[in-house]
Amino acid sequence: MSIVYIKDIGQHEGKEVTLRGWVQNKRSSGKVQFVLIRDGSGVIQGVVFKGDVTPETFALADSLTQESSIVATGTVRKDERAPGGYEISLNDLKLVNKAIEYPISPKEHGVDFLMSHRHLWLRSSRQHAVLAIRAEIIRACRDFLDERGFILVDAPILTPAACEGTTTLFETDYFGDRAFLSQSGQLYMEAAAMAFGRVYCFGPTFRAEKSKTRRHLMEFWMIEPEMAFADLDEDMRVQEEFVSYVVQRVLDKREKELAVLERDTTRLKRVEPPFPRISYDEAVEILHRHGSEMKWGTDLGGGDETILAEQFEKPVFVHRYPSQCKAFYMKPDPDRPEVALCADLLAPEGYGEIIGGGQRIDDLALLEERLAEHSLPAEAYGWYLDLRRYGSVPHAGFGMGIERTVAWICGLDHVRETIPFARMLYRMYP
Repeated sequence: MSIVYIKDIGQHEGKEVTLRGWVQNKRSSGKVQFVLIRDGSGVIQGVVFKGDVTPETFALADSLTQESSIVATGTVRKDERAPGGYEISLNDLKLVNKAIEYPISPKEHGVDFLMSHRHLWLRSSRQHAVLAIRAEIIRACRDFLDERGFILVDAPILTPAACEGTTTLFETDYFGDRAFLSQSGQLYMEAAAMAFGRVYCFGPTFRAEKSKTRRHLMEFWMIEPEMAFADLDEDMRVQEEFVSYVVQRVLDKREKELAVLERDTTRLKRVEPPFPRISYDEAVEILHRHGSEMKWGTDLGGGDETILAEQFEKPVFVHRYPSQCKAFYMKPDPDRPEVALCADLLAPEGYGEIIGGGQRIDDLALLEERLAEHSLPAEAYGWYLDLRRYGSVPHAGFGMGIERTVAWICGLDHVRETIPFARMLYRMYP
């Protein structure tokens, strides 16, 4: 007898095995009990025939409640009608813990109720599928970068200065000094790129944005590659290869989970290089033709991004935004200094920006000037300025938000389902 995972059950046809898991559901048909067992790797139906087991075992099967934890032993048999093509004829059951009445039932529950019970909601087939796809996306991101010579460098979570803007920082006390939860690891990746050439970090980032949109979380995860001796064109080329690799990997490895989510994969299959590219100026023209009243010089809103993305079948780059609406470190276009060598990648189907990136300022004097313009303390950025004093080179990079990418690939309405435990404007429980 061997303990196996349900995902591997097909390798044990005709053999006696032991499963350890939870009761997902149960129904009775007189002398037969049908117990749906899940173990995290899959789900299988266990069948208990009254004549094949002891009276105590049959009574135990009859008394099982949803989410009770059990150890079940039986013989694997092929059955085309069963989920996964196999079921198990049980001859022995052991109860580990009998669950009390489970609060999440098949009936319709409100979002607030489900989020308050997120620790249990994770067990549902839909949430299980979403988080399995999230794991695949993260694994694909790491594989793509590792296979192309990028080195993982961990960035700090506590930082002395802002990366994107001082108005969205979570502040904390650091032994009498002010410190902030990281908005991005990018500045540190620029330092690492000068040491290793091509690097990336992956970790949580924090934005104190008082936003309740379906695209925003207070705590989210980003993967942030940075490349020495790279310009904006190279940056966009890597991004489109990166995103295409991730999407095709999920289509290949997580077909079952996408089916659980009833995701229409037709448009995902089109996600291959090259991606369309439009300038900010062209984007403004398109938006004006579609009734938007946005003014040149402002950043794109969520509605603007949706309109633009609807014009294309693939993700679309919008490049060369006005410098005034982008971060202080963005390099101005030498041919047109009022715009920056930056780009946002907008996902189709209304999911908006999933990547922001661009070429960084590599000139010391200009960077000092930009810090002053943004009223940022030069002493806090002394180390960052050093990168321009000691062997500065053209460099570029980007950051991809994991949650927005998961929402897009899974076809979800809101990012709250894309992370195990969401931190939103008015939610920090559980």
